[in-house]
Amino acid sequence: MVDEHYQDKYKVIVIGAGQAGLSVGYFLSRSGIPFVVLDANKRVGDSWRNRWDSLRLFTPAKFNGLVGLPFPSRGNYFPAKDEMGDYLGKYAEHFKLPVRGGIKVTGLTKEKDLFCVSSGEQLFYAENVVIAMSDFQIPKVPAFAQKLNPDILHFHSLYYRNASQFQKGDVLVVGAGNSGAEIALEAAAHHHNAWLSGRDTGHIPFKIDGALARIILARLVFRLVFHRILTTSTPIGKKVRLKVISKGGPLIRIKPDAFIEAGVKRVPKIVDVDNGFPVTETGQKLEVKNIVWCTGFHPSSSWINIPILKNGELTHKRGVVDEVPGLYFTGLHFLYSFSSTMVHGAARDAEYIVKNIRSRLNGDGSIQNN
Repeated sequence: MVDEHYQDKYKVIVIGAGQAGLSVGYFLSRSGIPFVVLDANKRVGDSWRNRWDSLRLFTPAKFNGLVGLPFPSRGNYFPAKDEMGDYLGKYAEHFKLPVRGGIKVTGLTKEKDLFCVSSGEQLFYAENVVIAMSDFQIPKVPAFAQKLNPDILHFHSLYYRNASQFQKGDVLVVGAGNSGAEIALEAAAHHHNAWLSGRDTGHIPFKIDGALARIILARLVFRLVFHRILTTSTPIGKKVRLKVISKGGPLIRIKPDAFIEAGVKRVPKIVDVDNGFPVTETGQKLEVKNIVWCTGFHPSSSWINIPILKNGELTHKRGVVDEVPGLYFTGLHFLYSFSSTMVHGAARDAEYIVKNIRSRLNGDGSIQNN
């Protein structure tokens, strides 16, 4: 039990009020378990609002509602990022989830049977902690970027908002995943030359906003393949997970022809800087004036002062940390399935976590596998 002298004490603390954290909150609320959700943003949904202006979700509205509250748009509409942020805010209000915004968690320790969550000098205590944060925390930029010509404007995709940020001249987007591909196309629409560096990640072989996708393929891919087949419980899912985590997933909205039509030039991986300019692995030097680094993120776990890493990776099974009873993760890339970081995948992962929390609080202690 929690001792009375702890002022801010809860059965469960959820860190992060995105779709993963709110989903956990929904199931905790339905289970009657006291909890609080802590989030660094002042408003629920700002994790979506603070992304680039033209961003739209890759999944249609019928797949973007969290459990208990459908997304308020026609089923085949692809919501903008602000619409998604507003929906999350309404979701928290609708279910009266206890979210405390403007609290950036800076530390996590365990004191006997209690976890201590710190935000500067403010301390919160709980018997269980759910870290509901994505892998996308600290921008990753190659070290050789420091050798770039000072006249080149360069920044990570986290800070990209729209093409008006670019100075006059050619644009290089480094990283050919979904974000890089969309930013490169946007840059090409405003500049004479746009370059996209990186390997071909492959692409979904149909238009996600086409008639065939609306009728059959969206449900087949999003609900069956991404949600049921590509999981850590299947041989193919385990194989795909390793590839996706190390190399990224396929392009979802964009097809190769789009780059040709827009005039985006594909080049190999950027590996170094020569006389102030980026150089590809084939030795091609690109004398550009702007660079956007779509090179991913470092997962931030330095604030977690509990031994949870093994060979540099978080140790968990579907988000349950066996070695640290009461500690859970959700919202991670391919936590259980390819859909784990998608909105429609958040509920299943959250429900699984809450089943295990309920079992632990009831004194059962067994891992719930359903």
